Amino acid sequence: MLRIVSLNLNGIRSAVNKGVLDWLGKQAASVVCLQELKAQAKDIVPAVHNPDDFHGYFHFADRPGYSGVGLYCSKQPDRVINGLGIAEFDSEGRYIEAQYGDLSVVSLYVPSGSSSPERLAVKFRFMEQVIQPLYELICSGRDVIICGDWNVAHKEIDLKNWRSNQKNSGFLPEEREWFSGVLDKLGYVDVFRTLNQEPEQYTWWSNRGQSWAKNVGWRIDYQLATPGIAARARRADIYKAQRFSDHAPLIIDYDYTF
Repeated sequence: MLRIVSLNLNGIRSAVNKGVLDWLGKQAASVVCLQELKAQAKDIVPAVHNPDDFHGYFHFADRPGYSGVGLYCSKQPDRVINGLGIAEFDSEGRYIEAQYGDLSVVSLYVPSGSSSPERLAVKFRFMEQVIQPLYELICSGRDVIICGDWNVAHKEIDLKNWRSNQKNSGFLPEEREWFSGVLDKLGYVDVFRTLNQEPEQYTWWSNRGQSWAKNVGWRIDYQLATPGIAARARRADIYKAQRFSDHAPLIIDYDYTF
């Protein structure tokens, strides 16, 4: 079995203080894909770099306390790739890929566009420029699983208050159309939705008001995969019994030899 976990930490040091490493140590995960480290290499002590039997790999942002992605791997990969080869976004630490034979597991962090018009413009540039690397990946013939915070709720079922968010970043028509293109034109599969078509399956909740308590959330964390390995997904779960972040871990098991 191949068990893949994806989690936006909203700060690795904060999540560690909330017990995320103890929890991960009990999950029998093959690869854990992390986003929003909000840390630099100097901040990652050995117990956090390689917890339990994991091998840790990180792509930090240049700016302290910002962005960053990482992988905890139960087996050492054949190769680790940091960055997309796009300078503007590689400086923000938004892509890391582990390769095992014909399998690639990616942690991806799409920019949020909600803080300002300038950041929305950055998000749109990222969306435009990441298409070519995603296309090249799916054309490589490899089995690919891309985990991460995509910062887009794809359909109305994927957020509680969709009517009032149609003009907000994360549910803009242009963002949703782009996400549809990643699926329908490039050919990736939203693995969670192959196993669970139920409403109110959210992975992120605002810290404002009673969003968590009332389950007023968004599904913006995904595992997108190439069709072959997507068809081998057997179980999907959004873990909500503990909170390590404003996001919940997304866990998917694949019938795949790792």
